[in-house]
Amino acid sequence: MRDLDLPKVTFGIIVLNGEPFTRYCLRALYPFAHEIIVVEGAAPAAAKVATLDGHSTDGTLEILYRFKAEEDPQDKVQIITREGFWSEKDEQSQAYAKRATGDYLWQVDIDEFYDPRDMQTILGMLRDDSEITAVSFEQVTFWGGFDYVVDGWYLRRGANIFHRLFKWGPGYQYATHRPPTVIDPQGRELRQIKWLNGHELARLHVYLYHYALLFPKQVIEKCEYYGSATWLRREKAQRWAREVFVDLKSPYRVHNVYRHPSWLERFDGNHPPQVMALRDDIEAGRINVLTRSSDDIERLLDSFSYQMGRALIRGLEPVNRFKLSVQHLLTNVLLDLFRVRRESKNEDCPSQPE
Repeated sequence: MRDLDLPKVTFGIIVLNGEPFTRYCLRALYPFAHEIIVVEGAAPAAAKVATLDGHSTDGTLEILYRFKAEEDPQDKVQIITREGFWSEKDEQSQAYAKRATGDYLWQVDIDEFYDPRDMQTILGMLRDDSEITAVSFEQVTFWGGFDYVVDGWYLRRGANIFHRLFKWGPGYQYATHRPPTVIDPQGRELRQIKWLNGHELARLHVYLYHYALLFPKQVIEKCEYYGSATWLRREKAQRWAREVFVDLKSPYRVHNVYRHPSWLERFDGNHPPQVMALRDDIEAGRINVLTRSSDDIERLLDSFSYQMGRALIRGLEPVNRFKLSVQHLLTNVLLDLFRVRRESKNEDCPSQPE
């Protein structure tokens, strides 16, 4: 039962082929929800992993309706879908946003979870400080199994911060999905007002647990979408899925944004309760999910050479970041000098009168 003293939160989810996470994600959110609005279906870039009329191929829609019928006694869940494809994820996100009636809008991917104590902490912070307009979270990204996480240069340069929670009410607008952006009735972007930026929450050990790279089918379908999305330009995404996620041929490019060095580490923390329930159901055979073997991951993590290589790449990241910042600074200086010189030349050579 949601604490009536806490603010009302609308959770918004867009989902395509959300199995095996669907029911566990909904169960995790339900106690904290004023409402949960789920938008099911595919954008055109996901056509290869969707039905001909734009729906999930793994039974996600049926599971959503079953949850609504069997596990929604307080009528919190709304399921939004259509016959045919959504134009893009922006449209799907706006579909739940325009139906939201909570004091806050909390965007959630179907494969991301939070510790319930952390959710209680966040809602308490919102109750105690109504001036907070946006909250972002530092994510922990799982890779190939529940016991492994991925880290890397790309993540350490801001990509591990996910914008997720926004103040909401009449006149607020969900502007874009990439990145998630909400503006208030005065046209102000909420992260420009009073923003909890993720690093602050990480100091309180509050994280987003993202199981985005866990199962082979899940990763292959994500990469099929990434490889087809014109806005993303990851032409080698499917190759990365086969050669790196499945075969682990490039152990220092294990994040799916593969242009940047990345590496694997063991996870020694605790999973949120509904993730533990999912794991128990898989191990007990109550749900059938193809999992990735961890033998090669274990050999890699036990390798002294990998430990040394990982430490070297981790140490080089701030050096490379400094180099890029210097290059950026010099580029801007040169551009400014060129601009000043051009303006000076124009002043020395005024245009002839007509």
